Order: sequence, then C-alpha cells, then structure tokens
Amino acid sequence: MRTLRPVLFWTHLVAGVISGAVVLIMSVTGVLLTYQKQMTLWADLRGIEAGPPTPGATPLTPDSLLALVAVRESRTPSNVVWRNGADMPVEVQFGREGRQYLSAYTGEVLGTGSAGMRKVFSVATDWHRWLAMKDDGRSTGKAVTGWSNMAFLVLVLTGMVLWWPRNLTARAVQQVLWFRRGLSAKARDFNWHNVIGIWSALPLVAVVASATVISFPWASDLVYRVVGEEPPARATATANSGSAATGGREAGSQRAGSQAGDATREEARDVPVVGDVYGMAASRMPDWRTLSLAWPKAADAPLVYSLDRGMGGEPHKRATLTISRTGEPAKWQAFGDQSLGRRTRSIMRFTHTGEVLGFWGQTIAGLVSLGAVVLVYTGLALSLRRLLAWRRRSAAEPIVAEPASTAVA
Repeated sequence: MRTLRPVLFWTHLVAGVISGAVVLIMSVTGVLLTYQKQMTLWADLRGIEAGPPTPGATPLTPDSLLALVAVRESRTPSNVVWRNGADMPVEVQFGREGRQYLSAYTGEVLGTGSAGMRKVFSVATDWHRWLAMKDDGRSTGKAVTGWSNMAFLVLVLTGMVLWWPRNLTARAVQQVLWFRRGLSAKARDFNWHNVIGIWSALPLVAVVASATVISFPWASDLVYRVVGEEPPARATATANSGSAATGGREAGSQRAGSQAGDATREEARDVPVVGDVYGMAASRMPDWRTLSLAWPKAADAPLVYSLDRGMGGEPHKRATLTISRTGEPAKWQAFGDQSLGRRTRSIMRFTHTGEVLGFWGQTIAGLVSLGAVVLVYTGLALSLRRLLAWRRRSAAEPIVAEPASTAVA
C-alpha cells in the first residue's frame, strides 16, 4: 500500500485537474435535471381543469377524440398519451413541434405545455450532454463529456481508497465519516472532500459507470456481449445525429416521419382505429398510469402501445402491446420477456438518472450529483493550495552557485 497509495494519489490528482471543470458542469446540470419529468408535467398541467364538465359526464371514445384531432390539425401527431384518472387530460404530441393537452370529455384544447420550463431543461440538457455546443460541434462536446465522465469514474474508484484512513482507529474513521467544525479552510476542504466522497462513493460509481453505456457505443455493445448476446444493429448515423440523446439523459419524444414522401405523409394522417384503449389497458395492466400510442406511419402499420405503471423511468414497470392491422395475433411484451442484454441495458440507462428506483432513486442521484459539485470544488481548492505551496517552497530554496573552474596551464 505504501507504493500503491502515491500512484493512486497522483492518478486521482491529475484526473481531477484535467476533467474538473467539465465534471463540475455535468454535476451542476445533473442536479438541475433531477426531477425533470415531474417538474415538466407539473408545469404543463398547472391551471388545467380536465375533469368532467358536468357531473356524470362520460369521456369521448379514443377513436372519437382522435378524429377531432385529425379534423382540427393539419399536423400529424407523433404520439398520443392517455393518463389514468378522471381528471387527467389526453396529451397529443407533434414531435418537436410541441404538444396539446385535450379534455378527454370534449376534445377541447386545454393547454400546450409550459414552454418556459421546457426551455430551462433543454438548456440544462444541452450543457449536460455536449457542453451546449451546436450542430457539428455536438460530436466534439459529446466526446469531451464522455471522456470526462470516464475520468470521473477513475476519480471515484481511486478516491474510495484514498478517502479511507490509513490507520483504522475509531478516531481516524470518525474524522472521515462526519463533518467537523472549527477547521481552517484547508482542513475544512479536506474534511468535506473525505466525508462526502465516502458517503457518496457507491451511488456515484453506479451513476457514473452507467453513463458510459449512454456516452459510448462500444460500452453499450459491451453490455450485450458480457451476457453472451450479440449487440443489436445500430442505425446509420445521419448529418443530424448530434441531436440524438447521447448524454446522461435521453430524449423522451419521438419525431414524426419528416423525411417521408407526400404519399406516405397522407397515409400517416389517416386516423387509426384504436378501439377501447381504456379497457385494453385495464385488462393487460390494471394499475397502469400512462398509455401511449406511437402514431403509425402507414395505414397498414401495426399499432404499438406502451403501458407504464411507473413514473416513466422504471423499465421493469413497462410493457409493449403491438396490435397488427392485418389480422395477426396481438403481441404482448413485458419487461421479463425481453432478452437479458436488453433488460440490463435498460436498467443501466435509468440507473444514471436514478429513475430505475423511482422517486427515491432520483433523489439519491440528485444528492450525489450535488455532492459531486462539492467534491470538485474542494478537490480543485486542495490542488491549488498544493501548487501554491510548492511554488513558495521552490522560491524559498537558496540557489547554490557552483565554484568557477580553474584553468590548468
């Protein structure tokens, strides 16, 4: 350990100095994005009265509601989301063009969501994923955040050794497990760095390590290979691939087929007959919370429903129902029906945000992100003090002049 600790220390120090600024940005934005889904939904539905207009009123059938949308809108929806509850509106999404919240009873447009809240999270997400770089620069920003995240993983792993006291006495352990008062600035930063590092080490390993499968295709493929599966084929990158979700958090909306020809557009605008959506959801998943339909891109394309009894980031609480319009049997795929590789990949993706454990998982991820902000600050402060102390020592060392050489005649 006498040989290993110096190596770990300098590895820790160099990785922290190189990646500190980027890790700080990702940590701050990670805190801001902790409850993104809940806050966005709250802002969207604030002030909306979506309950029955009169006592005993019954909701429109889903087919009737979608027919109203088709008559009123020239745009083709990308998704339709039903939420369980008599007072919940129906959400119709139009890809990147926005959304509408409709009364389930009249089809009336009750709101279009909170543009301000979505803008705040959009800016935070851009900084978190690719340092707010634009267009072609996003690939560079993605690489910087990805490798900085890898450096952060090195920091956490080496810190798990360095933060632990060398002498395992009760007093030494207590000093690194609890905050202490009355310390100098240097001692305070050292104390905070150790205490926060030790308490957040394991959650940080989960959050940071799971981010690699989002940042790097090879890491995502490795998940499948580890469990003995061949990675799924990856779509060919396009000129606009930089706008895809490749950072800590992935985009939630789907884009309508903007590249389709005019004939395909007209087919896609045909209103699909979806039937008894509520009854279907109740029979398949009685405790469902949301039911979303990906708008089919052709008249004969299957209807693909996603049922969710969680908060949106718990893959083990989701299932997919595919209904063919050519007479084939319906296909029900729960989380347990997926391959081990796909299940593992989904769990790792939502481990990064903590959503895999619901609200409390999000809270833990947010708290360790906040802890990472303090770790970066105290780590850089300690490094700066070490540098300044080294410069003072170098300046104070006397310069010894070498004696002049004597020529030999």
